[in-house]
Amino acid sequence: MPDISNRKLILGSTSAYRRELLGRLRIPFSVESPHVDETPLPGESPAELARRLALAKAHAVAQRFPDCVVIGSDQVADLDGHALGKPGNHERATSQLRQMRGKTVIFQTALAVVCLDSGFCQQDLAPVKVTFRDLGDTEIENYLRQEQPYDCAGSAKSEGLGIALLDAIENDDPTALVGLPLIRTSRMLRAAGIQLLTRQRTHA
Repeated sequence: MPDISNRKLILGSTSAYRRELLGRLRIPFSVESPHVDETPLPGESPAELARRLALAKAHAVAQRFPDCVVIGSDQVADLDGHALGKPGNHERATSQLRQMRGKTVIFQTALAVVCLDSGFCQQDLAPVKVTFRDLGDTEIENYLRQEQPYDCAGSAKSEGLGIALLDAIENDDPTALVGLPLIRTSRMLRAAGIQLLTRQRTHA
């Protein structure tokens, strides 16, 4: 595996949630917008969509910075095989939560780490099974007015008030539901030669 430990690390996302999560690893990184069309392809499953977009985001940024290590990630809510993305507004968020109440939804969080110069490329999927309570319309309305999670896949901001929407969460990577699976991210960065916990570092 090529040693790219001295290369600059870039998060290919403008998500504040992913930036905060990556910052927890206390390694220096910068942020670049990937500018990727997130429209699903015909017949594409939610998991396939998330994986394709994560890799596309990483490659889009890596094309501009080929000597850097780039992280791409994407999340899609999978409701019975139907993809639910970011609602964008109150009306669509209301519709999403009404569809999901009383059901189990799989949040497909995909991750890709790419460095074009070295040829390094790894990707993975961190599915999170989430069971929603049988929510009343008033609960949905009050949650949306207070949290305004219009930039969250499936309108479920679990790190905030959204946790009150849920009955259960099942996963093997606790930060995956927030948007960046840090166990898998750490594993991929180590595989790329970027060592964690070797010395104290600060967020760039």
